Amino acid sequence: MDGRGEFMGEQVTVSQHSDPSIQGISGKIIDETRETITIFSNGKAKMVSKRPGKFMFKNGELNGNKIAYRSQDRIKKVKA
Repeated sequence: MDGRGEFMGEQVTVSQHSDPSIQGISGKIIDETRETITIFSNGKAKMVSKRPGKFMFKNGELNGNKIAYRSQDRIKKVKA
């Protein structure tokens, strides 16, 4: 996974994060901004900052710094 695809509706797990209370959360991505993703997990929506974390998708792991763009800009800015 190179980070250029659409994340909405994808299953994700926060594999590393600077906030230990967020690390390990897994669920479906229901919203995304330039700096955050919102994960629906255990009946609640949790907003998670992209930059200090690593995210595990079914196709691989992505560093939050690499994907900290608006979804429509990622296709042009993220390098494979």
